[in-house]
Amino acid sequence: MRLGRKKMPVYRLVVTESASARNGRFIETIGTYNPIGATETVQLNSERAKYWISVGAQPTAAAAGILRRNGVEFKGHPKGEYVAADSK
Repeated sequence: MRLGRKKMPVYRLVVTESASARNGRFIETIGTYNPIGATETVQLNSERAKYWISVGAQPTAAAAGILRRNGVEFKGHPKGEYVAADSK
């Protein structure tokens, strides 16, 4: 979910139903991502991210990259399903 102002984006990492609108209702906020500045800033609740992946949540490609860079290990299956690395 994009927040911020013109040319100064800040993103929320949220858990949402697949049928919801892109900026619509969401279940839980698991973090924020600020790509602007000398270093990108990520605040992430990794325990909640691992939980949601373990119960079947599928991150987008952009969210998966942010999660991997911040230590949330999971593996993708050929069918597109994701599993948290420590859950099995």
